[in-house]
Amino acid sequence: MDDTLLLRYSRQIMLPAFGIEGQERLRLARVLVVGLGGLGSPVAMYLAAAGVGRLVLADHDAVDLSNLQRQIIHTTDRIGTPKAESARTTLAALNPEVELVLVRERLTAETLPELLRDLDLVVDCCDNFDTRFVVNAACVGARKPLVSGAAIRLEGQVTTFSGQPGGPCYQCLYPRNGGIDETCTANSVLAPVLGIIGSIQATEAIKVLSGLGEPLFGRLLVLDAGRMEWRQVRLVADPGCPVCGAASPQP
Repeated sequence: MDDTLLLRYSRQIMLPAFGIEGQERLRLARVLVVGLGGLGSPVAMYLAAAGVGRLVLADHDAVDLSNLQRQIIHTTDRIGTPKAESARTTLAALNPEVELVLVRERLTAETLPELLRDLDLVVDCCDNFDTRFVVNAACVGARKPLVSGAAIRLEGQVTTFSGQPGGPCYQCLYPRNGGIDETCTANSVLAPVLGIIGSIQATEAIKVLSGLGEPLFGRLLVLDAGRMEWRQVRLVADPGCPVCGAASPQP
């Protein structure tokens, strides 16, 4: 690592439990960010700034005026631009050392396994449950860690799934037939709540990739921003889960 990179990342390299070794792990890491909206904006920006070597940016949508209240990776002059391209412009200016790969198509159960083959971790920042379930199943099948976050109104939640046998998965938390709303796009949200949850998602990703601290495996953090209170919920694997349970198909 040359002097320029040492200076760029010096504040996190100085962390006693991180050091140059942690920075090198980030440099070699390959991460998929699913969705470049209110959550994906801070996630992608913090991961790029921290020096993650390759970011795969997946979003099939285009920038809209209504996005700009919360999707801080985009700008007014990019309205109509594909979000993946808009994000690339911001991230390349933030840290030109990071390799940026764009996926402009909707992620599906058919395309995800090949995409995950060369990746180390997935951060789910999308705004609909159909995609969340597909991403979760692919991560379980590929045994890749998944950092999941969500926010609506003044509430948010975040957790990390290890992707390893015996641990819970997203469908253990939200059974697919559980009667949940199938879209988040029509609901209100306070922009900074997305920033809080997205920042924690980025922190979790860096922890898993670098070996820093203790990830949120088996724990769900829930935020009530109206009262600015956090609570923690213990997550356990559902033996009957059709994705990760004992009777589920094995990779």
